[in-house]
Amino acid sequence: MTKTLTSGALASGTALIAAIFCAAPASAATVGGTLATNATVTANCTVSTSALDFGNVDTISGSNVDGTGGLSVTCTNGTDWTASAGVGAGTGASFASRKMTGGANLLDYNLYTTSGYATVWGDGTGSTATIGGTGSGSAQAVTVYGRVGSGQTSVPAGAYADTVAVTITY
Repeated sequence: MTKTLTSGALASGTALIAAIFCAAPASAATVGGTLATNATVTANCTVSTSALDFGNVDTISGSNVDGTGGLSVTCTNGTDWTASAGVGAGTGASFASRKMTGGANLLDYNLYTTSGYATVWGDGTGSTATIGGTGSGSAQAVTVYGRVGSGQTSVPAGAYADTVAVTITY
């Protein structure tokens, strides 16, 4: 038996095939959510120093010899900090009179918080003061003032040095 397709049947089949291949795409579904994040920024500080070099000191001139050194303090933004200084390593050193050593010899000097040389930089005890600030997240330069007092005519010629501990409290 032979069947002949009529134009109506052919058109129906073509329409069916077109409907299958040209159907509208399926709708994509979406869903949302959130991702929680958190961190704790901690207060931190670092310090570096630049030496205070008095250069050549003429002990018989009758004049004080002044010099400057420095600190660079970097603390987390908004962090209050305080810089204190120890007495130094010289034998018999105190906040009243720090001591640089040259062999067994001593040269008196002191460190101050300002260029007026009125307040000794120390740990805040007695008549000493600390230096303070508030961190900005960037390095903050602090000048340290030093003075070798006049009247030390019995100190022999030679090289003298000391090391002072610097502590940042925050």
